[in-house]
This record gives sequence, C-alpha cells and structure tokens, in this order.
Amino acid sequence: MMDATASDGHRFSQLDHLESEAMFIIREIVAENESPGLLFSGGKDSIVMLHLAAKAFAPASLPFPVVHIDTGHNFDEVLLFRDRVVEALGVRLIVGSVPEAIEEGFVREEPSGSRNRIQTPVLLRTAEQHGLTALMGGARRDEEKARAKERVFSFRDEFGQWDPKNQRPELWSLYNGRIHAGESIRCFPLSNWTELDIWEYIAREGIEVPSIYYAHEREVFQRNGMYFAVNRHCLPRDGEHTFTETVRYRTVGDATLTAAVLSQARTAADVAAEVAASRITERGATRGDDKVSEAAMEDRKKEGYF
Repeated sequence: MMDATASDGHRFSQLDHLESEAMFIIREIVAENESPGLLFSGGKDSIVMLHLAAKAFAPASLPFPVVHIDTGHNFDEVLLFRDRVVEALGVRLIVGSVPEAIEEGFVREEPSGSRNRIQTPVLLRTAEQHGLTALMGGARRDEEKARAKERVFSFRDEFGQWDPKNQRPELWSLYNGRIHAGESIRCFPLSNWTELDIWEYIAREGIEVPSIYYAHEREVFQRNGMYFAVNRHCLPRDGEHTFTETVRYRTVGDATLTAAVLSQARTAADVAAEVAASRITERGATRGDDKVSEAAMEDRKKEGYF
C-alpha cells in the first residue's frame, strides 16, 4: 500500500510541511486584511519569512511593505544587509526611527540606555501613520514562554495591546482575522518552527544572512556570564576587560543588550549542527533584556511589543 505522504517517489519532509504552512498563513493574512506589512529587522527569522513571502506570491511582487523599527542601536552588518535585500526584491521599506522619536520628545530613553521598551510606542505610531492593520513577525514559540502561548493570529486592541486571556481559537488551522476600526492583528507564520528548523531551511534554500551569524573574530568582554562585543553602542565598564574570541551571534537585536556565543560554525550546516546540540534557547543565551524579570517579554507584549 502506498504511503499517504508519498507521491511519484517524493516524500514531504518536516521542512516542506513548515514551509507550506507558513506560506498558507502569509497568504491568509493578506487575503483577510486590508493593509498588512511584514516586520523586517534583517535577522534570520525575518529573512526566512521574507523568503517565504517571496515564494508565496511568485512571480508577482510582494503585495505589502516591509517595516523596520530602527532603534539606532543596530549592528552595522545587519543594516547594510537589510538595505541590500530590500533593494534586490524591489519592496517598499518603512522605517520607524526611535532616535527621531527621542529627538521629538515622543519617547524618553531609559537611564540604562536600552531602547527595547521604547520601540513599542514607535512601532504603534508607525503602523498608525501608514495605516497598517496587520503586521507579520518572525516570532517562534520555542524562543520564549510568552511567545509559546500566543496564537498565530494575535488580536490587538485599539491601543495595540495583547491580552493573553482574550485569544481566538484556531481549530483546524482556521484563522479569524476580523477586526473593528482601530484594532489590529499580529501574525506569526513561523510559530511552529524551531531555531534548528530555521537553520536547516537556510542551509537547504541557500539563503544569505548577515555575516555576524557565522563564526568570526571579535573584540569582546564578559558581563553577566555573556560575551558582549565592543562597539560604539556597548563599551566595557570599569573592571570589564576586553579580549579577542571567535564568536557568532544567535540573534541580532539591540547591540547594547545582545551577546555573542563562542563558536566555530562558519556555514549554515555547521550552525544547524551546533544548535542541535544546544540545550538553551538563543534568547536565553544571548539577550540581556529578557533577564530583567521572569515576565519581561510578556510585559512588553501586553504593551504592544511585536
């Protein structure tokens, strides 16, 4: 008896299933929503999502803009990559600038210098200014416990806020994108992917990512058990000594809070093998902002964080 998953000798792999599901979700949010946008930071998850979106609508161009909330604390390699990819695909880039918002007095920088929390009002204002009623993000459930309990279609009220106790059922992959005026949807097509799936897909598809995702020598210092790179946004404090190590980044966020990990992985396949052996998530290993409290991510999401 022929296997139900086989047809003409072809068998759907785990990555094939994930790719198909993500493309279906992307098409679904575009079909159901008046004015969607795709959040694009230049990180690996948003790169994969942009790749999936391009495949989902090929040979047509993308029917929505990409949106980047620029903290002003970005890694230079990531910004250069973002601009190159956007130009190559010919998509419209919308940038919400946190430094400009600080200059205007719209938000105030925290004493610590972190701009993670003040991204939220800038994101909400940017979406409102451009009439974006749905935003696709690259969040995955394996990253962090607050993200693990969020739906694929995440309903946000007129203030852009998320209520974990008020989520819509998604039985049989049926997604309800209906909203009233002022409300919006956050959509997460990569919800069921893991970090390992992302890297295996990058290797399979030959997707280019910023060079800092691969092992390279960098001047670093240790803080709270993590390796932070020396850059104009993040400098060692008194008593913190710099040294050179071979490192890579598992995630690229605010350069003042995102740490590197020791690594010799120089290809996507190498990274996938390294991730398979890891027992800690990329956010747990490298993001200082998630160590503020046990509920740091959930608190930010309730305020409107993507």
